[in-house]
Amino acid sequence: MTVSGSGTPEPPPAIPGASSVEQLRKEGNELFKCGDYGGALAAYTQALGLDATPQDQAILHRNRAACYLKLEDYDKAETEASKAIEKDGGDVKALYRRSQALEKLGRLDQAVLDLQRCVSLEPKNKVFQEALRNIGGQIQEKVRYMSSTDAKVEQMFQILLDPEEKGTEKKQKASQNLVVLAREDAGAEKIFRSNGVQLLQRLLDTGETDLMLAALRTLVGICSEHQSRTVATLSILGTRRVVSILGVESQSVSLAACHLLQVMFDALKEGVKKGFRGKEGAIIVDPARELKVLISNLLDLLTEVGVSGQGRDNALTLLIKAVPRKSLKDPNNSLTLWVIDQGLKKILEVGGSLQDPPGELAVTANSRMSASILLSKLFDDLKCDAERENFHRLCENYIKSWFEGQGLAGKLRAIQTVSCLLQGPCDAGNRALELSGVMEGVIALCASEQEEEQLVAVEALIHAAGKAKRASFITANGVSLLKDLYKRSEKDSIRIRALVGLCKLGSAGGTDFSMKQFAEGSTLKLAKQCRKWLCNDQIDAGTRRWAVEGLAYLTFDADVKEEFVEDAAALKALFQLSRSEERSVLFAVASALVNCTNSYDYEEPDPKMVELAKYAKQHVPEQHPKDKPSFVRARVKKLLAAGVVSAMVYMVKTESPVLTSSCRELLSRIFLALVEEVEDRGTVVAQGGGRALIPLALEGTDVGQTKAAQALAKLTITSNPEMTFPGERIYEVVRPLVSLLHLNCSGLQNFEALMALTNLAGISERLRQKILKEKAVPMIEGYMFEEHEMIRRASTECMCNLAMSKEVQDLFEAEGNDRLKLLVLYSGEDDELLQRAAAGGLAMLTSMRPTLCSRIPQVTTHWLEILQALLLSSNQELQHRGAVVVLNMVEASREIASTLMESEMMEILSVLAKGDHSPVTRAAAACLDKAVEYGLIQPNQDGE
Repeated sequence: MTVSGSGTPEPPPAIPGASSVEQLRKEGNELFKCGDYGGALAAYTQALGLDATPQDQAILHRNRAACYLKLEDYDKAETEASKAIEKDGGDVKALYRRSQALEKLGRLDQAVLDLQRCVSLEPKNKVFQEALRNIGGQIQEKVRYMSSTDAKVEQMFQILLDPEEKGTEKKQKASQNLVVLAREDAGAEKIFRSNGVQLLQRLLDTGETDLMLAALRTLVGICSEHQSRTVATLSILGTRRVVSILGVESQSVSLAACHLLQVMFDALKEGVKKGFRGKEGAIIVDPARELKVLISNLLDLLTEVGVSGQGRDNALTLLIKAVPRKSLKDPNNSLTLWVIDQGLKKILEVGGSLQDPPGELAVTANSRMSASILLSKLFDDLKCDAERENFHRLCENYIKSWFEGQGLAGKLRAIQTVSCLLQGPCDAGNRALELSGVMEGVIALCASEQEEEQLVAVEALIHAAGKAKRASFITANGVSLLKDLYKRSEKDSIRIRALVGLCKLGSAGGTDFSMKQFAEGSTLKLAKQCRKWLCNDQIDAGTRRWAVEGLAYLTFDADVKEEFVEDAAALKALFQLSRSEERSVLFAVASALVNCTNSYDYEEPDPKMVELAKYAKQHVPEQHPKDKPSFVRARVKKLLAAGVVSAMVYMVKTESPVLTSSCRELLSRIFLALVEEVEDRGTVVAQGGGRALIPLALEGTDVGQTKAAQALAKLTITSNPEMTFPGERIYEVVRPLVSLLHLNCSGLQNFEALMALTNLAGISERLRQKILKEKAVPMIEGYMFEEHEMIRRASTECMCNLAMSKEVQDLFEAEGNDRLKLLVLYSGEDDELLQRAAAGGLAMLTSMRPTLCSRIPQVTTHWLEILQALLLSSNQELQHRGAVVVLNMVEASREIASTLMESEMMEILSVLAKGDHSPVTRAAAACLDKAVEYGLIQPNQDGE
């Protein structure tokens, strides 16, 4: 008996009274053969829920293990095989499948025991013998590797801890080798078991930057995807000690500590994914305690005096990534609620801190924005009004505690905190503005003679102006104040902020040309001043950012867009600023570019509704004449020439909380606008746009991911995918493209995804396997029935290329489906391109699977007419594909050949065989030669 761990499950003898169990098992087996492992799993699971005998249960668990092996869920495969073995200790198939799962999980010592048991049960089974030899070799290789690294690890630590080796090349090499060794799981395990964490602690205690970096990077390897080692490391080093490293002055050390803590968070949350699982495969059942201890220490770090501004920013970044739920489908937001109760005041303290003059807490230009993003994510993670009301109450109590009875310094901190909330959870910011005296205090401080007081007040006024509830109040009371500040202040830092406030109020009509807030030409004057400040490199980046903020609002006006893209110096300054340390400028840059490319959502109003609105004297939005497609295309070309793609690629690579999901969506929209025209796509690819689109398509808002995926599809259709996405990146493109096949996407997105997948499927078997793994085939099949002829054609072409894979051929060969029938019928359609795709698929399938040839006459009575029409087509490509199908059928069976030769097909083939030496002629001649060989026809006197 030959046993394969991932082979087709075999049913046992039928058991009386268990027909429903047997029926479900057979159904599962058929689904397994067809490659539908999820469906097979469901059938076996349903059968287990019925009154199955112990023998049945063993087989069903064994079959479920086979499904999980195919689905690459090796933990569950091991569990299912173990359940089968519990029912029947001599189940050799279950033992073998468990050994396969254990091998994949890296538990070779346990896998070998199962294989030895298999060999003892079936000593002559060559499959078991070969598997045992292979795993024995793996174990020996690991032993050799571990023993050879023992001495190396000890030697490296001796060099690193030797005070006489300070600064030597030998010491530098030892630190590099240690980091490289830790990247491999076996090496990380060896370091861990050699008291490596204690020795790394000594390196951290030296305070030397190079040694601290080496220690932190080595710890990353030790903790990566390994829960038990992570918990042990935190226990040895102390959670407080690890978190405190974030606050050091050295930026590189702080970033390395941030990376280590992120790895620790991931390990605690995700659990073990790699081979080694510690001495006893220990797994922490509930990592909530370790997570809370880590988070608690990060919250404490936020308000510690002496912590560097960079360290505070890194702590905020970690909290943004670790605390909120990854998906709102997850019902458990308890961690968010705990952080709000324990640490909201600490986050607000960072958000209300002043960078200049420096206060007790050291902050950077990005700290307040990072705090705003964290607050926004926490607020968005709340599920009900009671939770949101608690958030509002805590914020309001904190602001009142500073605003009332703390003097001018307290009022400044309170107003700064309100600004932070307005940039984050604006609902909370709006409610804070409505607190007694807050808005009046903002207006009063705008008139202060102290620059730092004016800055705080004007920024609060700007942020408040964008919120609907306050805009009318500010329009009535703040415009004159802002104009006065803009005209009379001698300080550029105040004037530029006042100008942004005016820009924000002036753009209240958005893209509606008929809704102008200011007099004709005023917005152009404001934009000109913004561009002037933007180009002035004597002004610091933090102040110039406000000029970009102003342009982000003013570029709703098409006249401003036109002038902006004509100003080469302003575009250059914009792109340079997007590369600066001033990360908070990214959203404003992206917003301005979205406006210039008109990549925001816009729907043409229904003419009937417009007439109705006019009749009812309702306002009707009007589009600016310079926002028509011809103007937009011209602006896009000017932006491409100015280097917009390189700037955006740099923005996508930003490791900062400022690159929020909303910001990523804006970038996706811009990229989609840039690749709209075929002739522009080469420029986008050449400057790295293709590579930058992949992360945008995999992370962000649903809209942003869809826009990025569509841009990827456009590039994949018109360029060589292997050049556009070199190396392994090409495999990352598949998932975003498959996401465009979902029914919630537009017909154009479906079509472009199918075209792009067709190109990828024609490149290599590995790419075809990736497409299959993403479960694209059922969706592609569904579109083969689409009414829209272009979508139907594209899906058929895609299936034609996928038919080169064994799994797809199995689907066509499986009993009880109409896949083959559909291809035969489409080969007879009037749409020549659809014919070509379907006939190509038939030619491929009948060549790879000759058994399908005998089924063609059974699928439709019109099969002969369809094949004859292909051979008589004026299109040589169609003729050739038809001739290949006929040749495959003739070679497959004498009976089919006889049917063909008794019809008009023989005359058609005879005529085609006399043509010039084309592929069609050769195929026709081969058909006749085979018929002669069968004795169905006789050659004429000329031997033809």
